[in-house]
Amino acid sequence: MNSRLWTLAGAFFFCLGWIGIVLPLMPGFVFLLAALYCFLRGHPEWAERMQNHKVYGPPLRDWRERRAISRKAKKSAVIAMAIAGAITTAMVGFPIALIPLTCLAAVAVWLWTRKEA
Repeated sequence: MNSRLWTLAGAFFFCLGWIGIVLPLMPGFVFLLAALYCFLRGHPEWAERMQNHKVYGPPLRDWRERRAISRKAKKSAVIAMAIAGAITTAMVGFPIALIPLTCLAAVAVWLWTRKEA
């Protein structure tokens, strides 16, 4: 994959990340991680800018260097997933909601078992 495609993919994920930061039920940080991954391969200067951002840079560096997530971020993510699960259950009903609830629970367990920053 050439650098232009990596840069294009990075820009796409970066936009999704910012949308996710604004919208409460869409994950944002995961897309910023994907953008960082792409920018490291396609546009290292942009990756450097992301890692030096005063708010989002430290958690991006923590994940990239140590695969660590802060306790605050873990709590926020689990609370957001619980709210999303409650809304899903209210909208689609209990038996059908078991599928997304199971996925959310699996992600929450995985998230909580990561190292802490």
